[in-house]
Amino acid sequence: MHLIYGGTFDPVHNGHLRVAIELRERLGVDCIHLMPCHIPPHRGDPGGTSQDRLDLLNLSVTDEPGLRVDGRELTRGGPSYTADTLRQLRQELGTDRPVAVVLGTDAFSGFDRWEEWERIPELAHIILVRRPQAELSPGSVPESLLAERRVESVRELKARPGGGIYEIEPPMLEISATGVRERLEQGRSIRFLVPDAVVKEIQRRGLYAGEPGQ
Repeated sequence: MHLIYGGTFDPVHNGHLRVAIELRERLGVDCIHLMPCHIPPHRGDPGGTSQDRLDLLNLSVTDEPGLRVDGRELTRGGPSYTADTLRQLRQELGTDRPVAVVLGTDAFSGFDRWEEWERIPELAHIILVRRPQAELSPGSVPESLLAERRVESVRELKARPGGGIYEIEPPMLEISATGVRERLEQGRSIRFLVPDAVVKEIQRRGLYAGEPGQ
């Protein structure tokens, strides 16, 4: 199964990486592909440039062969629509290989507002990561879609190319990219929140620093 974990990774932190490793192990795949988006359609512009975010992400997985970086959305340009990415992957992988995208319940709660959202389950499975304090609204389109397409086992996912939704609740580290950026803006330490190599590169490039005098 080809497993995709997308996001802004602005910047990547240990919470992202720990979830990725948990998903890889629980779903029994050789690797998970971390895919930073170029222009996120559903949130504000990232604080770091696309190249900075890609470089930091590559640094973060250097010693973890089960995590790989796929930078295709950064080179494609324009808003990073999941349906476009999945169509591109299908051209490369064929129509029979199982493909899955990872979404948190916070993102999935607005799924019916995504570009071509109806096409996404036709192109891939969805791995729905349960997040604390992020529930689907009763009677909403996402809740109905989950009820219609829920699968109960990884074996079911691997038996067909797409169309299922599999819920999982991995251990979550209480780390957010917003919190990391705020600490950097305030001149506070981010050690043990992000990988050491990423800390050093952020410092070397002066990324996410506050304005002079702050």
